[in-house]
Amino acid sequence: MSKETTISAEATKPLNVLLIGNNPIELSVVLEKLQQVRDKKIITEIAFDLKSILERLIRFNPNFIFIDDNLGNLQLRETVSELSNNRKTKDIPITVLKNSNYHEAAGSGAALDYLLKQNLSADALYNTVKNSLKFRRTQLYLYQAYQKRKKQIGKLI
Repeated sequence: MSKETTISAEATKPLNVLLIGNNPIELSVVLEKLQQVRDKKIITEIAFDLKSILERLIRFNPNFIFIDDNLGNLQLRETVSELSNNRKTKDIPITVLKNSNYHEAAGSGAALDYLLKQNLSADALYNTVKNSLKFRRTQLYLYQAYQKRKKQIGKLI
């Protein structure tokens, strides 16, 4: 399969985005912005807590996750930890939607990116998704290459 075929097949593949937060009004704004993205089909699901996240994961396979930092530090930390350790979501990029830039979202070390809600636009959301997915693919490729080389070196020694 040529590189061009791979890119065009990936460009037509829909994005499955899981939105997590406890404020339906703010999540609806994010959803509306995602629906404004042109030339890309984006399928979204919304979850409000760990229980509803796990319910969504039974029938929905997200390839990107946005988490609203309004959840609070403890619930944000638990949610990111659960998603990072879940077999189905451990390799999915997570972006935290922040209210301000004055404090770091506590406990969100597994999140790849942060996005301020005050400047939210369809382009900003899509660029975040696109860049995070590329970054995550690169991380996974490098990890697999490292594991392969480590085994080869182990056989030589």
